[in-house]
Amino acid sequence: MHDIRAIRDNPEAFVAGWSSRGVDDAADVVARILALDVDLRAAQTTGQEALAKRNAASKAIGAAMGKKDMAEADRLKAEVETLKTDIAEAGEAEAAKGAELRDLLAGLKNLAAADVPDGEDENDNVEVLKCGTPRTTGPAKDHADLGEALGLLDFEAAAKMSGSRFAVLKGQLARLERAIGQFMLDLQTDQHGYLEVNPPLLVRDNAMFGTGQLPKFEEDLFKTGDFGAAFSELAREIDGAAKRQSEGDLFSYSVNVREQLDARYLIPTAEVSLTNLVREQVLGEDEVATPMRLTALTPCFRAEAGSAGRDTRGLIRQHQFSKVEMVSICRPEDSEAEHERMTGCAEAVLQALELPYRKVLLCKGDMGFSAQKTYDLEVWLPSQNTYREISSCSNCGDFQARRMDARFKRAGEKKTEFLHTLNGSGLAVGRTLVAVMENYQQEDGSIAVPNALLPYMGGLKQVG
Repeated sequence: MHDIRAIRDNPEAFVAGWSSRGVDDAADVVARILALDVDLRAAQTTGQEALAKRNAASKAIGAAMGKKDMAEADRLKAEVETLKTDIAEAGEAEAAKGAELRDLLAGLKNLAAADVPDGEDENDNVEVLKCGTPRTTGPAKDHADLGEALGLLDFEAAAKMSGSRFAVLKGQLARLERAIGQFMLDLQTDQHGYLEVNPPLLVRDNAMFGTGQLPKFEEDLFKTGDFGAAFSELAREIDGAAKRQSEGDLFSYSVNVREQLDARYLIPTAEVSLTNLVREQVLGEDEVATPMRLTALTPCFRAEAGSAGRDTRGLIRQHQFSKVEMVSICRPEDSEAEHERMTGCAEAVLQALELPYRKVLLCKGDMGFSAQKTYDLEVWLPSQNTYREISSCSNCGDFQARRMDARFKRAGEKKTEFLHTLNGSGLAVGRTLVAVMENYQQEDGSIAVPNALLPYMGGLKQVG
């Protein structure tokens, strides 16, 4: 979310910032925001002035009646009624303009940091470093072929029960995937100081709004059955009965019914659950003097809308996958350094697994909606003879915190400030499994187990 005061004070910066991030007609968008802001403040002023006049008139009625001046009292009563109408109309105008302004701002992506390069897409990203030597000799089978040849990867069975973009992992390959996830979680908690969290996988729409998935990207999400439309009338009737009868038990029942009618979303990443842990809170500065670092290993669910034809075979782009997510909550002055640290924590996984990778700074046109700066880590895949994304680490500044109303208060200060939030993959488990399978494949079709994973494999040194 954006600070309307900042837009009001420096509209040109937002025109330039949104234009560089691919927002069409950014100047017209900013002009519309400023016009709505003027209308909103005018409605607020009108309402406040009418309220003040009504209060003064109401007070004057008593004085007039005390003086037996009934004509003046009647005139003042008529004025009060007129002012009540003015107040109501101003309130309606304020609500309408406020909602329109919030909706417009909610659909606009974050501005990029000053050091983010210009560009339209992945072709304009900037390589920062390479680590390791890509495997260019020896077997280079695709991971899907490897897994199916071993009888440990079954896409057909998954498709029969769930449709496309699901997979069944069996035996040693299932254990290898489990080992990867556990290794990464242990690394982030034991060595990098992240606090392990086991969060909900189903969240409400306000949680998705907070991290930026809603309202713009609903088609990419899996939504549970929304019975609200069908049963909203029932819920209203129960509410009404509860209020009329003033029975606590019935009211509690009505609340429970409405809870059940609310739709939920399956998380596309644990970023949603972890970041929302601080929503609608004011933290003390001591709580974020050192950045709050959270991690979770969870299933993730993505509809992958609009990605038809891309990686339709294999494990790279699935509807369901596991990922170790890292989230940091910190003071504004700490977020830049925390971003570099978080990216290093993700790199440490690839280094420990001895997987060749490169680090890329995304250009303005390729960054995600909520990010102001993003590093991607791309791992080498021999079958494709190229690097593919395996982690994305983003600094979101105060963008998500504004949407969640997550703040902190400095010691000795009265006013609050918005927190900064960061998130990154540490790493995507399925894509890491793909990289291990392809980079550690052997001539006989088996897969060697990386040294870092041996303690998790029960003495197994190869798969297959």
